[in-house]
Amino acid sequence: MTHRPLLQVLSGQTLSPPPVWLMRQAGRYLPEYRAVRAEQPDFIAFCLNPQAAAEVTLQPIRRYGFDASIVFADILLIPHAMGQKVWFEKGEGPRLSPMSLEQLAALKPEGAAKRLSAVCETLTRVRAGLPETCTLIGFAGAPWTVATYMIEGGGSKDRWKARTAAWSEPGMMDRLLANLADSTADYLIEQAKSGADVLKLFESWAEGLPAPLFDRVVIAPTRRIVQRVRAAGITAPIIGFPKGAGPHYPRYAAETGIDAIATDHGLDTGWAVNNLPASMPVQGQLDPAVLRAGGAALQSEVRRLLDAWAGRPYVFNLGHGINPDVPPDHVSELLAHIRG
Repeated sequence: MTHRPLLQVLSGQTLSPPPVWLMRQAGRYLPEYRAVRAEQPDFIAFCLNPQAAAEVTLQPIRRYGFDASIVFADILLIPHAMGQKVWFEKGEGPRLSPMSLEQLAALKPEGAAKRLSAVCETLTRVRAGLPETCTLIGFAGAPWTVATYMIEGGGSKDRWKARTAAWSEPGMMDRLLANLADSTADYLIEQAKSGADVLKLFESWAEGLPAPLFDRVVIAPTRRIVQRVRAAGITAPIIGFPKGAGPHYPRYAAETGIDAIATDHGLDTGWAVNNLPASMPVQGQLDPAVLRAGGAALQSEVRRLLDAWAGRPYVFNLGHGINPDVPPDHVSELLAHIRG
């Protein structure tokens, strides 16, 4: 049987060196990615083009030999599939058509996963092109994060409209989150059936929520997804990434049903080592800015994290996605430091 280091760690084993992959490893820092992107009419069409999406998913594996490959897609494909118009403005990021909370809550989850079958085809293509030792990761945005984009009409620094709606119209917000949870679970189920060995939930906007709201809009919908995926017979490990959750991290780890937890670079490492479940695999923590800096700073941070997480199941990764201005050679440098 072929061993896949990431799957070994996610099953609770400790490996030295640990497996490594990077969030957004297929992206604008790579010239070969930019060449493919230039040929696509728009970003959503790019994500739903299995041939092009599979190519950019495989590019960083060919270049660096990461231990895992994450399918090229986007967390906003779910609202697109549910009926909200989504597009990307150059230099500004995602935009979503204005809709009231009542309209958003009325969007139905049924059929959304089937409308994203192109992503499943991408997974099948990628699986056929990967080395046997490389793990394939499927993913989706978690409901609260996706809902904030849907309500705000794009990215937002403080998610003011979404947070206000969660407090002032809890019934409507809970309905939207439940619908998003069901469509997301169905989407992840199809990804697993199409070749994904691991599933990941990106809760990119978990920061700044008081405990009662965090429980309602982050923990409860995530738990609903995990339960629905498991009820469908899918056993693939699920990684949860509640970026910026701070002291809520241990509760998220304990109450959502996830198998592994991804940590951001703002989370104190010593605190995380002492407060996260000792048996739970942990991923992440390297500041993307230190990868941009390279040199002695990068080497020092790699060593610090390897020492801090030694003796525990750990996956080396960034605390957020790789930035477009990172020199590709710095990624090679990172891997040399880790693999020694």
